[in-house]
Amino acid sequence: MTLLDAVLWLPLAGFLALLAVPRHREELIRRLALAVSTAAFLLSLGLPVLFDSALSGFQFVTCLPWITSPPIRYHIAVDGLSLWLVPLTTLLTPIGVLVSWRHIDRRVKEFYALFLLMEFGLVGVFVALDLFLFYAFWEVSLVPMYFLIGVWGHERRIYAAVKFFLFTMAGSVLMLAGIIYLYNLTGTFDYRAILEQLLSGKLALGRDEELLLFLGFFLAFAIKVPLFPLHTWLPDAHVEAPTAGSVMLASVMLKMGCYGLLRFCLPLFPEASRQCAGWIVALAIAGIIYGALVAMMQPNMKKLVAYTSVSHLGFVVLGIFTFTQWGLDGAVYQMLNHGVSTGALFILVGYLYERQHSLEIKDYGGVATPAPQLAVLFMVTALASMGLPALNNFVGEYLVLQGAAQVNFRWTVLAATGVVLSACYMLWLYQRVFLGETPEAVRAHVHDVRPRELAAVLPLILLMVWMGTATVTFLPPISAASASILETTRVNQEYHARARPAPPVAQAVSPAAGQANGLPHLVQEMPRAR
Repeated sequence: MTLLDAVLWLPLAGFLALLAVPRHREELIRRLALAVSTAAFLLSLGLPVLFDSALSGFQFVTCLPWITSPPIRYHIAVDGLSLWLVPLTTLLTPIGVLVSWRHIDRRVKEFYALFLLMEFGLVGVFVALDLFLFYAFWEVSLVPMYFLIGVWGHERRIYAAVKFFLFTMAGSVLMLAGIIYLYNLTGTFDYRAILEQLLSGKLALGRDEELLLFLGFFLAFAIKVPLFPLHTWLPDAHVEAPTAGSVMLASVMLKMGCYGLLRFCLPLFPEASRQCAGWIVALAIAGIIYGALVAMMQPNMKKLVAYTSVSHLGFVVLGIFTFTQWGLDGAVYQMLNHGVSTGALFILVGYLYERQHSLEIKDYGGVATPAPQLAVLFMVTALASMGLPALNNFVGEYLVLQGAAQVNFRWTVLAATGVVLSACYMLWLYQRVFLGETPEAVRAHVHDVRPRELAAVLPLILLMVWMGTATVTFLPPISAASASILETTRVNQEYHARARPAPPVAQAVSPAAGQANGLPHLVQEMPRAR
Protein backbone atom coordinates (compact mmCIF):
# COMPACT_ATOMS: atom_id res chain seq x y z
CA MET A 1 0.00 0.00 0.00
CA THR A 2 1.37 3.40 -0.99
CA LEU A 3 0.60 6.91 0.15
CA LEU A 4 -1.61 7.31 -2.91
CA ASP A 5 -3.81 4.40 -1.79
CA ALA A 6 -4.36 6.11 1.58
CA VAL A 7 -5.29 9.41 -0.12
CA LEU A 8 -7.74 7.60 -2.41
CA TRP A 9 -9.49 5.40 0.13
CA LEU A 10 -9.69 7.73 3.12
CA PRO A 11 -12.68 9.71 1.72
CA LEU A 12 -14.54 6.45 1.08
CA ALA A 13 -13.85 5.40 4.67
CA GLY A 14 -15.22 8.77 5.79
CA PHE A 15 -18.32 8.22 3.62
CA LEU A 16 -18.98 4.87 5.31
CA ALA A 17 -18.33 6.34 8.76
CA LEU A 18 -20.84 9.14 8.16
CA LEU A 19 -23.49 6.60 7.20
CA ALA A 20 -23.15 5.09 10.69
CA VAL A 21 -23.61 8.42 12.51
CA PRO A 22 -27.18 9.14 13.71
CA ARG A 23 -28.95 11.69 11.56
CA HIS A 24 -29.67 14.11 14.41
CA ARG A 25 -25.94 14.48 15.32
CA GLU A 26 -25.48 17.24 12.77
CA GLU A 27 -22.53 18.97 14.45
CA LEU A 28 -20.67 15.64 14.76
CA ILE A 29 -21.37 14.95 11.09
CA ARG A 30 -19.89 18.30 10.05
CA ARG A 31 -16.83 17.85 12.25
CA LEU A 32 -16.22 14.30 11.04
CA ALA A 33 -16.51 15.35 7.38
CA LEU A 34 -14.07 18.21 7.99
CA ALA A 35 -11.63 15.96 9.87
CA VAL A 36 -11.62 13.26 7.17
CA SER A 37 -11.29 15.68 4.27
CA THR A 38 -8.54 17.64 6.03
CA ALA A 39 -6.63 14.42 6.79
CA ALA A 40 -6.89 13.41 3.12
CA PHE A 41 -5.51 16.81 2.08
CA LEU A 42 -2.59 16.60 4.52
CA LEU A 43 -1.75 13.11 3.26
CA SER A 44 -1.92 14.29 -0.36
CA LEU A 45 0.74 16.92 0.35
CA GLY A 46 3.17 14.03 0.67
CA LEU A 47 2.73 13.20 -3.01
CA PRO A 48 4.54 16.28 -4.42
CA VAL A 49 7.02 16.19 -1.52
CA LEU A 50 8.05 12.58 -2.22
CA PHE A 51 7.61 12.77 -6.01
CA ASP A 52 10.95 12.58 -7.84
CA SER A 53 10.80 15.11 -10.68
CA ALA A 54 14.05 13.75 -12.10
CA LEU A 55 12.34 10.47 -12.98
CA SER A 56 9.93 10.20 -15.89
CA GLY A 57 6.90 7.98 -15.78
CA PHE A 58 4.49 6.98 -13.05
CA GLN A 59 5.21 6.88 -9.33
CA PHE A 60 3.34 5.59 -6.24
CA VAL A 61 2.24 2.63 -8.37
CA THR A 62 -0.15 -0.01 -7.06
CA CYS A 63 -1.20 -2.78 -9.47
CA LEU A 64 -3.30 -5.64 -8.08
CA PRO A 65 -5.76 -8.07 -9.70
CA TRP A 66 -9.39 -7.13 -9.12
CA ILE A 67 -11.55 -9.16 -11.52
CA THR A 68 -10.10 -12.18 -13.30
CA SER A 69 -12.45 -12.40 -16.27
CA PRO A 70 -12.30 -10.01 -17.97
CA PRO A 71 -8.88 -9.07 -16.58
CA ILE A 72 -9.49 -5.85 -14.64
CA ARG A 73 -6.82 -4.57 -12.29
CA TYR A 74 -6.71 -2.08 -9.45
CA HIS A 75 -3.95 -0.07 -11.11
CA ILE A 76 -3.30 3.45 -9.84
CA ALA A 77 -0.35 5.86 -10.01
CA VAL A 78 0.49 9.53 -10.59
CA ASP A 79 2.84 11.36 -12.92
CA GLY A 80 3.42 15.06 -13.54
CA LEU A 81 0.08 15.31 -15.31
CA SER A 82 -1.99 14.16 -12.32
CA LEU A 83 0.38 15.04 -9.48
CA TRP A 84 -1.14 18.44 -8.67
CA LEU A 85 -4.74 17.55 -9.54
CA VAL A 86 -4.95 15.20 -6.56
CA PRO A 87 -3.96 17.85 -3.95
CA LEU A 88 -6.25 20.35 -5.71
CA THR A 89 -9.17 17.95 -5.19
CA THR A 90 -8.31 17.19 -1.58
CA LEU A 91 -7.82 20.90 -0.79
CA LEU A 92 -11.17 21.97 -2.18
CA THR A 93 -13.09 19.25 -0.33
CA PRO A 94 -12.52 20.61 3.23
CA ILE A 95 -13.04 24.11 1.82
CA GLY A 96 -16.41 22.91 0.48
CA VAL A 97 -17.24 21.50 3.91
CA LEU A 98 -16.43 24.84 5.55
CA VAL A 99 -18.50 26.96 3.15
CA SER A 100 -21.47 24.62 3.69
CA TRP A 101 -21.20 24.65 7.50
CA ARG A 102 -24.30 26.75 8.13
CA HIS A 103 -25.67 27.04 4.62
CA ILE A 104 -26.66 23.35 4.46
CA ASP A 105 -29.24 22.84 7.21
CA ARG A 106 -31.36 19.95 5.89
CA ARG A 107 -30.36 16.37 5.15
CA VAL A 108 -26.95 17.23 6.56
CA LYS A 109 -25.81 13.63 6.86
CA GLU A 110 -26.59 12.80 3.23
CA PHE A 111 -24.95 16.00 1.96
CA TYR A 112 -21.57 15.44 3.60
CA ALA A 113 -21.59 11.69 2.89
CA LEU A 114 -22.15 12.35 -0.82
CA PHE A 115 -19.51 15.08 -0.76
CA LEU A 116 -16.86 12.63 0.50
CA LEU A 117 -18.01 10.00 -1.99
CA MET A 118 -17.55 12.54 -4.78
CA GLU A 119 -14.01 13.25 -3.57
CA PHE A 120 -13.27 9.52 -3.73
CA GLY A 121 -14.50 9.36 -7.33
CA LEU A 122 -12.64 12.49 -8.44
CA VAL A 123 -9.30 11.38 -7.00
CA GLY A 124 -9.84 7.97 -8.59
CA VAL A 125 -10.34 9.50 -12.05
CA PHE A 126 -6.96 11.24 -11.85
CA VAL A 127 -4.99 8.20 -10.67
CA ALA A 128 -6.62 5.20 -12.46
CA LEU A 129 -4.47 3.47 -15.09
CA ASP A 130 -6.94 0.71 -15.92
CA LEU A 131 -9.54 1.90 -18.42
CA PHE A 132 -12.37 0.01 -16.75
CA LEU A 133 -11.34 1.37 -13.35
CA PHE A 134 -11.13 4.86 -14.85
CA TYR A 135 -14.68 4.54 -16.19
CA ALA A 136 -15.93 3.26 -12.82
CA PHE A 137 -14.45 6.24 -10.99
CA TRP A 138 -15.80 8.58 -13.70
CA GLU A 139 -19.34 7.36 -13.05
CA VAL A 140 -18.92 7.33 -9.27
CA SER A 141 -18.06 11.02 -9.31
CA LEU A 142 -21.14 11.94 -11.35
CA VAL A 143 -23.81 10.42 -9.10
CA PRO A 144 -23.07 12.53 -5.99
CA MET A 145 -23.01 15.73 -8.05
CA TYR A 146 -26.41 14.83 -9.52
CA PHE A 147 -27.87 14.59 -6.02
CA LEU A 148 -26.04 17.67 -4.72
CA ILE A 149 -27.69 19.73 -7.46
CA GLY A 150 -31.06 17.96 -7.39
CA VAL A 151 -31.59 17.92 -3.62
CA TRP A 152 -29.74 20.97 -2.26
CA GLY A 153 -29.95 23.24 -5.29
CA HIS A 154 -32.18 26.23 -6.00
CA GLU A 155 -35.57 26.61 -7.69
CA ARG A 156 -34.82 24.86 -11.01
CA ARG A 157 -32.57 22.22 -9.45
CA ILE A 158 -34.33 19.16 -10.91
CA TYR A 159 -34.08 20.50 -14.46
CA ALA A 160 -30.40 21.38 -14.01
CA ALA A 161 -29.55 18.03 -12.40
CA VAL A 162 -31.24 15.98 -15.12
CA LYS A 163 -29.64 18.07 -17.88
CA PHE A 164 -26.21 17.67 -16.26
CA PHE A 165 -26.64 13.92 -15.94
CA LEU A 166 -28.00 13.35 -19.46
CA PHE A 167 -25.24 15.36 -21.14
CA THR A 168 -22.51 13.61 -19.20
CA MET A 169 -23.98 10.13 -19.59
CA ALA A 170 -24.34 10.58 -23.34
CA GLY A 171 -20.60 11.17 -23.61
CA SER A 172 -19.81 8.42 -21.11
CA VAL A 173 -21.62 5.79 -23.21
CA LEU A 174 -19.49 6.67 -26.24
CA MET A 175 -16.33 6.42 -24.15
CA LEU A 176 -17.44 3.05 -22.76
CA ALA A 177 -17.98 1.76 -26.30
CA GLY A 178 -14.43 2.87 -27.16
CA ILE A 179 -13.01 1.18 -24.06
CA ILE A 180 -14.76 -2.12 -24.90
CA TYR A 181 -13.55 -1.93 -28.50
CA LEU A 182 -9.96 -1.39 -27.36
CA TYR A 183 -10.26 -4.37 -25.01
CA ASN A 184 -11.45 -6.59 -27.85
CA LEU A 185 -8.40 -5.55 -29.87
CA THR A 186 -5.79 -5.85 -27.11
CA GLY A 187 -7.20 -8.26 -24.53
CA THR A 188 -6.48 -5.83 -21.70
CA PHE A 189 -7.90 -2.74 -20.03
CA ASP A 190 -4.47 -1.67 -18.76
CA TYR A 191 -3.60 1.78 -20.11
CA ARG A 192 0.16 1.24 -20.18
CA ALA A 193 -0.17 -2.17 -21.85
CA ILE A 194 -2.42 -0.73 -24.57
CA LEU A 195 -0.05 2.20 -25.11
CA GLU A 196 2.92 -0.17 -25.34
CA GLN A 197 1.16 -2.24 -27.98
CA LEU A 198 0.46 0.88 -30.02
CA LEU A 199 4.01 2.18 -29.76
CA SER A 200 5.61 -1.18 -30.57
CA GLY A 201 3.41 -1.69 -33.62
CA LYS A 202 1.81 -4.82 -32.19
CA LEU A 203 -1.50 -3.00 -32.39
CA ALA A 204 -2.08 -0.97 -35.56
CA LEU A 205 -5.31 0.99 -35.85
CA GLY A 206 -6.70 1.84 -39.27
CA ARG A 207 -7.21 5.50 -40.11
CA ASP A 208 -11.01 5.40 -39.87
CA GLU A 209 -10.87 3.04 -36.89
CA GLU A 210 -8.59 5.39 -34.95
CA LEU A 211 -10.72 8.41 -35.88
CA LEU A 212 -13.92 6.80 -34.57
CA LEU A 213 -12.22 5.76 -31.33
CA PHE A 214 -10.79 9.24 -30.91
CA LEU A 215 -14.20 10.84 -31.43
CA GLY A 216 -15.81 8.49 -28.90
CA PHE A 217 -13.33 9.48 -26.21
CA PHE A 218 -13.16 13.11 -27.33
CA LEU A 219 -16.91 13.75 -27.14
CA ALA A 220 -17.06 12.38 -23.58
CA PHE A 221 -14.20 14.65 -22.52
CA ALA A 222 -15.36 17.67 -24.57
CA ILE A 223 -18.79 17.59 -22.89
CA LYS A 224 -17.09 17.51 -19.53
CA VAL A 225 -14.65 20.38 -20.26
CA PRO A 226 -17.12 21.76 -21.56
CA LEU A 227 -16.03 22.73 -25.07
CA PHE A 228 -18.19 25.09 -27.12
CA PRO A 229 -20.91 24.27 -28.30
CA LEU A 230 -21.35 21.39 -25.81
CA HIS A 231 -21.40 23.77 -22.84
CA THR A 232 -25.11 24.47 -22.47
CA TRP A 233 -25.55 22.24 -19.39
CA LEU A 234 -22.91 24.13 -17.40
CA PRO A 235 -24.59 27.51 -16.64
CA ASP A 236 -27.78 25.79 -15.44
CA ALA A 237 -25.84 23.37 -13.24
CA HIS A 238 -23.80 26.17 -11.67
CA VAL A 239 -26.72 28.50 -11.03
CA GLU A 240 -28.82 25.81 -9.35
CA ALA A 241 -26.05 24.02 -7.41
CA PRO A 242 -25.22 24.87 -3.79
CA THR A 243 -21.99 26.79 -3.30
CA ALA A 244 -19.87 23.75 -2.45
CA GLY A 245 -21.28 21.91 -5.48
CA SER A 246 -20.39 24.81 -7.78
CA VAL A 247 -16.87 24.90 -6.35
CA MET A 248 -16.23 21.19 -6.93
CA LEU A 249 -17.93 21.25 -10.33
CA ALA A 250 -15.89 24.17 -11.66
CA SER A 251 -12.60 23.57 -9.89
CA VAL A 252 -12.26 19.80 -10.19
CA MET A 253 -14.99 18.06 -12.16
CA LEU A 254 -14.45 20.09 -15.35
CA LYS A 255 -10.78 19.09 -15.19
CA MET A 256 -11.79 15.48 -15.75
CA GLY A 257 -12.43 16.33 -19.40
CA CYS A 258 -9.17 18.25 -19.84
CA TYR A 259 -7.24 15.47 -18.11
CA GLY A 260 -8.86 12.84 -20.33
CA LEU A 261 -7.81 14.68 -23.49
CA LEU A 262 -4.19 14.72 -22.33
CA ARG A 263 -4.09 11.24 -20.80
CA PHE A 264 -6.00 9.27 -23.41
CA CYS A 265 -6.80 11.14 -26.65
CA LEU A 266 -3.29 12.33 -27.53
CA PRO A 267 -1.26 9.24 -26.51
CA LEU A 268 -3.68 6.58 -27.76
CA PHE A 269 -4.85 8.30 -30.96
CA PRO A 270 -2.07 10.66 -32.13
CA GLU A 271 -2.88 10.53 -35.84
CA ALA A 272 -6.56 11.29 -35.26
CA SER A 273 -5.58 14.05 -32.82
CA ARG A 274 -3.55 15.74 -35.55
CA GLN A 275 -6.26 15.15 -38.11
CA CYS A 276 -8.92 16.84 -35.95
CA ALA A 277 -6.70 19.54 -34.42
CA GLY A 278 -7.82 22.29 -36.83
CA TRP A 279 -11.53 22.24 -36.05
CA ILE A 280 -10.91 21.55 -32.34
CA VAL A 281 -8.72 24.65 -32.10
CA ALA A 282 -11.42 26.62 -33.93
CA LEU A 283 -14.00 25.49 -31.35
CA ALA A 284 -11.62 26.30 -28.49
CA ILE A 285 -11.04 29.85 -29.76
CA ALA A 286 -14.76 30.27 -30.42
CA GLY A 287 -15.40 29.19 -26.83
CA ILE A 288 -12.83 31.66 -25.49
CA ILE A 289 -14.49 34.59 -27.24
CA TYR A 290 -18.11 33.42 -26.95
CA GLY A 291 -17.83 32.62 -23.24
CA ALA A 292 -16.33 36.04 -22.52
CA LEU A 293 -18.93 37.93 -24.56
CA VAL A 294 -21.87 36.08 -23.01
CA ALA A 295 -20.40 36.58 -19.52
CA MET A 296 -20.49 40.34 -20.11
CA MET A 297 -24.25 40.17 -20.71
CA GLN A 298 -25.24 38.13 -17.66
CA PRO A 299 -27.44 39.67 -14.95
CA ASN A 300 -26.80 36.68 -12.65
CA MET A 301 -23.45 36.46 -10.82
CA LYS A 302 -23.23 32.67 -10.83
CA LYS A 303 -24.11 32.42 -14.50
CA LEU A 304 -21.48 35.06 -15.26
CA VAL A 305 -18.79 33.06 -13.46
CA ALA A 306 -20.02 29.88 -15.20
CA TYR A 307 -19.48 31.41 -18.63
CA THR A 308 -15.98 32.50 -17.61
CA SER A 309 -15.23 28.78 -17.24
CA VAL A 310 -16.24 28.20 -20.86
CA SER A 311 -13.79 30.94 -21.85
CA HIS A 312 -10.90 29.95 -19.57
CA LEU A 313 -11.09 26.25 -20.35
CA GLY A 314 -11.00 27.10 -24.04
CA PHE A 315 -7.40 28.13 -23.34
CA VAL A 316 -6.73 24.66 -21.95
CA VAL A 317 -8.05 22.90 -25.07
CA LEU A 318 -6.15 25.33 -27.29
CA GLY A 319 -2.91 24.61 -25.42
CA ILE A 320 -3.39 20.85 -25.72
CA PHE A 321 -3.93 20.89 -29.47
CA THR A 322 -0.96 23.12 -30.24
CA PHE A 323 1.13 19.96 -29.70
CA THR A 324 3.96 22.05 -28.26
CA GLN A 325 5.82 21.85 -24.97
CA TRP A 326 4.74 25.34 -23.94
CA GLY A 327 1.15 24.69 -24.99
CA LEU A 328 0.83 21.47 -23.00
CA ASP A 329 2.59 22.97 -19.95
CA GLY A 330 0.27 25.98 -20.09
CA ALA A 331 -2.80 23.76 -20.47
CA VAL A 332 -2.00 21.72 -17.36
CA TYR A 333 -1.05 24.81 -15.38
CA GLN A 334 -4.21 26.61 -16.48
CA MET A 335 -6.26 23.65 -15.25
CA LEU A 336 -4.81 24.24 -11.78
CA ASN A 337 -5.16 28.02 -12.05
CA HIS A 338 -8.79 27.81 -13.04
CA GLY A 339 -9.49 25.45 -10.17
CA VAL A 340 -8.07 27.91 -7.66
CA SER A 341 -9.38 31.25 -8.97
CA THR A 342 -12.83 30.15 -10.18
CA GLY A 343 -13.35 28.11 -7.03
CA ALA A 344 -12.66 31.24 -5.00
CA LEU A 345 -15.07 33.25 -7.15
CA PHE A 346 -17.90 30.80 -6.52
CA ILE A 347 -17.16 30.82 -2.78
CA LEU A 348 -17.31 34.62 -2.63
CA VAL A 349 -20.49 34.74 -4.71
CA GLY A 350 -21.91 32.17 -2.32
CA TYR A 351 -21.07 34.42 0.63
CA LEU A 352 -23.01 37.24 -1.02
CA TYR A 353 -25.97 34.95 -1.66
CA GLU A 354 -26.07 33.78 1.95
CA ARG A 355 -26.38 37.41 3.06
CA GLN A 356 -28.73 38.89 0.45
CA HIS A 357 -30.41 35.68 -0.84
CA SER A 358 -30.08 36.90 -4.40
CA LEU A 359 -27.73 36.19 -7.27
CA GLU A 360 -28.96 39.11 -9.37
CA ILE A 361 -26.33 41.82 -9.82
CA LYS A 362 -28.99 44.55 -9.73
CA ASP A 363 -29.79 43.67 -6.10
CA TYR A 364 -26.32 44.75 -4.98
CA GLY A 365 -24.16 47.86 -5.06
CA GLY A 366 -21.79 49.51 -2.62
CA VAL A 367 -20.98 46.21 -0.87
CA ALA A 368 -17.46 47.49 -0.16
CA THR A 369 -18.88 49.89 2.47
CA PRO A 370 -20.37 47.31 4.89
CA ALA A 371 -17.94 44.51 3.87
CA PRO A 372 -14.47 45.92 3.05
CA GLN A 373 -12.61 42.66 3.65
CA LEU A 374 -14.99 40.79 1.35
CA ALA A 375 -14.42 43.49 -1.27
CA VAL A 376 -10.63 43.04 -1.05
CA LEU A 377 -10.87 39.25 -1.34
CA PHE A 378 -13.16 39.57 -4.36
CA MET A 379 -10.88 42.10 -6.05
CA VAL A 380 -7.77 39.88 -5.70
CA THR A 381 -9.71 36.91 -7.07
CA ALA A 382 -11.10 38.98 -9.96
CA LEU A 383 -7.61 40.23 -10.85
CA ALA A 384 -6.31 36.66 -10.83
CA SER A 385 -9.18 35.52 -13.04
CA MET A 386 -8.48 38.21 -15.62
CA GLY A 387 -4.78 37.23 -15.78
CA LEU A 388 -2.98 40.03 -13.96
CA PRO A 389 0.83 39.43 -13.89
CA ALA A 390 2.11 38.08 -10.55
CA LEU A 391 -1.13 36.13 -10.11
CA ASN A 392 -1.70 32.57 -11.23
CA ASN A 393 -3.84 32.79 -14.39
CA PHE A 394 -1.28 34.98 -16.14
CA VAL A 395 1.32 32.20 -16.24
CA GLY A 396 -0.99 29.59 -17.72
CA GLU A 397 -2.48 31.91 -20.31
CA TYR A 398 0.95 33.17 -21.34
CA LEU A 399 2.29 29.65 -21.86
CA VAL A 400 -0.76 28.66 -23.92
CA LEU A 401 -0.53 31.79 -26.08
CA GLN A 402 3.21 31.28 -26.58
CA GLY A 403 2.63 27.68 -27.62
CA ALA A 404 -0.10 28.76 -30.04
CA ALA A 405 2.19 31.44 -31.51
CA GLN A 406 4.78 28.78 -32.36
CA VAL A 407 2.22 27.03 -34.55
CA ASN A 408 -0.03 29.78 -35.89
CA PHE A 409 0.22 33.37 -34.68
CA ARG A 410 -3.34 34.11 -35.72
CA TRP A 411 -4.53 31.69 -33.04
CA THR A 412 -2.71 33.78 -30.46
CA VAL A 413 -4.24 37.04 -31.68
CA LEU A 414 -7.77 35.63 -31.57
CA ALA A 415 -7.35 33.88 -28.22
CA ALA A 416 -5.77 36.98 -26.66
CA THR A 417 -9.03 38.85 -27.17
CA GLY A 418 -10.44 36.60 -24.44
CA VAL A 419 -7.90 38.04 -22.00
CA VAL A 420 -9.02 41.59 -22.83
CA LEU A 421 -12.68 40.67 -22.53
CA SER A 422 -12.09 38.96 -19.18
CA ALA A 423 -10.89 42.29 -17.78
CA CYS A 424 -14.08 43.92 -19.08
CA TYR A 425 -16.58 41.56 -17.50
CA MET A 426 -14.73 41.08 -14.20
CA LEU A 427 -14.16 44.80 -13.60
CA TRP A 428 -17.73 45.63 -14.63
CA LEU A 429 -19.05 42.97 -12.24
CA TYR A 430 -16.91 44.37 -9.43
CA GLN A 431 -18.04 47.93 -10.13
CA ARG A 432 -21.75 47.05 -10.08
CA VAL A 433 -21.58 44.87 -6.96
CA PHE A 434 -19.02 46.53 -4.70
CA LEU A 435 -18.79 50.20 -5.70
CA GLY A 436 -21.24 53.08 -5.75
CA GLU A 437 -23.98 53.92 -3.28
CA THR A 438 -25.08 51.26 -0.83
CA PRO A 439 -28.83 50.46 -0.95
CA GLU A 440 -30.57 50.11 2.39
CA ALA A 441 -31.25 46.40 1.80
CA VAL A 442 -27.53 45.76 1.25
CA ARG A 443 -26.56 47.80 4.28
CA ALA A 444 -29.03 45.86 6.43
CA HIS A 445 -28.13 42.32 5.34
CA VAL A 446 -24.55 42.28 4.02
CA HIS A 447 -21.81 42.00 6.62
CA ASP A 448 -18.08 41.31 6.41
CA VAL A 449 -16.49 37.88 6.31
CA ARG A 450 -16.49 35.79 9.48
CA PRO A 451 -13.43 33.81 10.65
CA ARG A 452 -14.79 30.51 9.27
CA GLU A 453 -15.49 32.11 5.89
CA LEU A 454 -12.04 33.68 5.79
CA ALA A 455 -10.43 30.34 6.66
CA ALA A 456 -12.17 28.75 3.66
CA VAL A 457 -11.13 31.29 1.02
CA LEU A 458 -7.75 32.52 2.30
CA PRO A 459 -5.78 29.40 1.20
CA LEU A 460 -6.97 29.96 -2.37
CA ILE A 461 -5.96 33.64 -2.27
CA LEU A 462 -2.48 32.65 -1.08
CA LEU A 463 -2.24 30.02 -3.81
CA MET A 464 -3.06 32.63 -6.47
CA VAL A 465 -0.03 34.64 -5.42
CA TRP A 466 2.22 31.62 -4.93
CA MET A 467 1.38 30.09 -8.31
CA GLY A 468 1.86 33.45 -10.01
CA THR A 469 5.23 34.26 -8.48
CA ALA A 470 6.85 30.87 -7.68
CA THR A 471 5.90 28.93 -10.79
CA VAL A 472 9.05 26.80 -10.53
CA THR A 473 7.42 25.06 -7.57
CA PHE A 474 4.86 23.45 -9.86
CA LEU A 475 6.21 23.33 -13.43
CA PRO A 476 9.11 20.78 -13.45
CA PRO A 477 6.97 17.62 -13.08
CA ILE A 478 4.35 19.10 -15.42
CA SER A 479 7.00 19.79 -18.06
CA ALA A 480 8.41 16.28 -17.74
CA ALA A 481 4.97 14.76 -18.29
CA SER A 482 4.26 17.03 -21.26
CA ALA A 483 7.62 16.18 -22.84
CA SER A 484 6.89 12.49 -22.35
CA ILE A 485 3.55 12.79 -24.17
CA LEU A 486 5.18 14.60 -27.08
CA GLU A 487 8.14 12.21 -27.25
CA THR A 488 6.38 8.88 -26.90
CA THR A 489 3.45 9.64 -29.19
CA ARG A 490 5.34 11.87 -31.66
CA VAL A 491 2.12 13.83 -31.80
CA ASN A 492 4.01 16.97 -32.85
CA GLN A 493 6.27 15.34 -35.47
CA GLU A 494 4.66 17.47 -38.20
CA TYR A 495 5.94 20.59 -36.47
CA HIS A 496 9.33 19.08 -35.66
CA ALA A 497 9.82 18.52 -39.38
CA ARG A 498 9.21 22.22 -40.01
CA ALA A 499 11.57 23.38 -37.27
CA ARG A 500 14.66 25.41 -38.09
CA PRO A 501 17.97 24.95 -36.29
CA ALA A 502 18.05 26.78 -32.97
CA PRO A 503 20.48 29.70 -32.71
CA PRO A 504 23.75 29.05 -30.82
CA VAL A 505 22.56 31.03 -27.76
CA ALA A 506 19.42 28.92 -27.44
CA GLN A 507 21.40 25.70 -27.85
CA ALA A 508 23.64 26.72 -24.99
CA VAL A 509 20.77 26.86 -22.53
CA SER A 510 20.60 23.60 -20.60
CA PRO A 511 17.36 22.01 -19.41
CA ALA A 512 18.52 22.42 -15.82
CA ALA A 513 19.11 26.13 -16.32
CA GLY A 514 15.69 26.54 -17.89
CA GLN A 515 13.99 24.83 -14.99
CA ALA A 516 16.01 26.82 -12.49
CA ASN A 517 14.55 29.98 -13.99
CA GLY A 518 11.02 28.62 -13.67
CA LEU A 519 10.65 27.99 -17.42
CA PRO A 520 9.55 24.72 -19.02
CA HIS A 521 12.30 22.78 -20.74
CA LEU A 522 12.02 23.04 -24.51
CA VAL A 523 13.66 20.44 -26.71
CA GLN A 524 15.95 21.85 -29.37
CA GLU A 525 13.51 20.86 -32.10
CA MET A 526 10.75 23.05 -30.62
CA PRO A 527 8.74 24.33 -33.59
CA ARG A 528 8.90 27.92 -34.67
CA ALA A 529 5.93 29.96 -35.82
CA ARG A 530 4.75 29.11 -39.32
